[in-house]
Amino acid sequence: MIKIIIHGCNGKMGKVIAKLAAESPDFKVVAGVDKNTSPLDFPVYSDLKEVKEEADVVIDFSYHEAVPDMVKAAAQKKLPVVIATTGLSEEELKVIEEASKEIPIFKSANMSLGVNILINLVKEAAKILQQDFDIEIIEKHHNMKKDAPSGTALMIADAINQVLNDKKEYVYGRHTKTEQRKPNELGIHAVRGGTIVGEHQVIFAGHDEVITISHSAQSREIFGYGALKAAKFIINQNPGLYNMEDLVKKG
Repeated sequence: MIKIIIHGCNGKMGKVIAKLAAESPDFKVVAGVDKNTSPLDFPVYSDLKEVKEEADVVIDFSYHEAVPDMVKAAAQKKLPVVIATTGLSEEELKVIEEASKEIPIFKSANMSLGVNILINLVKEAAKILQQDFDIEIIEKHHNMKKDAPSGTALMIADAINQVLNDKKEYVYGRHTKTEQRKPNELGIHAVRGGTIVGEHQVIFAGHDEVITISHSAQSREIFGYGALKAAKFIINQNPGLYNMEDLVKKG
């Protein structure tokens, strides 16, 4: 049985992880960390440093500003970490990279297997269509989401740009623009409303034809299942930085 500490346990995704772990014989939540220390079915602390329970892994669905202190504490405790928090700054990413020299860290802006398959498909399409098709990304999320564009949209854009040798220039919406679209643009657009869990579309627009590759999340549980799979994967790895591509390769 894998013993989990949930960092951000009183958030929406933290509660999803707790529910899924409780329903599985393979996982047990031994403690939680959250600025809201309201008790759950396990002890809840305000800081990972305070956690007394023995654990195998930390799963993080929190806020980007809380991640650096969390990974530092995890490194001190020699605990592997799964990071699903988005909106991380360059400075925060550097802290994660530094900690990964001491512990294995799994980081992905989206824990859905489906989204990561979409990324693989989009990369192949971009290689073939890059000369004659314009590429645009549209992402939609609920009205409580704080970061825009989504971490997943940026992950998709970065994957496209990687296979195109960084030829594309990111354009975030086109408000106030009064000029023709440039061939090297990659448009990224965010929609916020209602209770949309998460939708991502990649549009390849050519002459008289449009190809759209899309993914729609129907519930938050798909991200929870992905995080638990990542936890099972990361506890057996050496120190380093891992992502969903490593998990997909493992099968």
